[in-house]
Amino acid sequence: MNSIIGYIEELKKSGVSKIIKKRIKEFESFKNKDSKEWFLELCFCILTANSSANLGITAQKEIGYGFLFWSREKLEKKLKELGHRFYRKRAEYIVLARRYAENLKEIVENFKCERKAREWLVKNIKGIGYKEASHFLRNVGYKNVAIIDRHILNVLSENGIIKKPKTLTKRRYLEIEKKLEEIAERVNLSLAELDLYLWYMKTRKVLK
Repeated sequence: MNSIIGYIEELKKSGVSKIIKKRIKEFESFKNKDSKEWFLELCFCILTANSSANLGITAQKEIGYGFLFWSREKLEKKLKELGHRFYRKRAEYIVLARRYAENLKEIVENFKCERKAREWLVKNIKGIGYKEASHFLRNVGYKNVAIIDRHILNVLSENGIIKKPKTLTKRRYLEIEKKLEEIAERVNLSLAELDLYLWYMKTRKVLK
């Protein structure tokens, strides 16, 4: 753990810190956006599951508000053109999630605890697991859930903090989240900020 902590402390003194602070402010700005904008961000997170953030970003730019009204067939066609492996299922999940497009923000904000909001997302949004629900919550301004993707797992396992799991069950997810909380506390960062630092360590990028 000390090696990660030392590396993060060095990054906090570099230009990466400014980029990460800017990105966090962009996430926080979602508090002032409406439910439809939150839904578009949810669609991005649905698309990144078993795919990549870059592809999700491209899809957001290409489809935009089409996530709200395009037919399932049109979504499928566009996602296939963009190279999404699971274009049929992702189009299906997005269409099913539209039932919450008008009040998604209200539903999430009514939870006093963001982890309870995460449970609701996992239970009610098809195609959303703990990672994707956490990703969505972070991207709309919440800071105390961990996005445990393959990059984070690799960083933690390579530094001897965890043994990389073959499958990420809910129990294992929450156990690893506690490890990340320990690191976040020691470097005085939120889990949202820590995720961006760890992601940068592995990819040399600060995405969303």
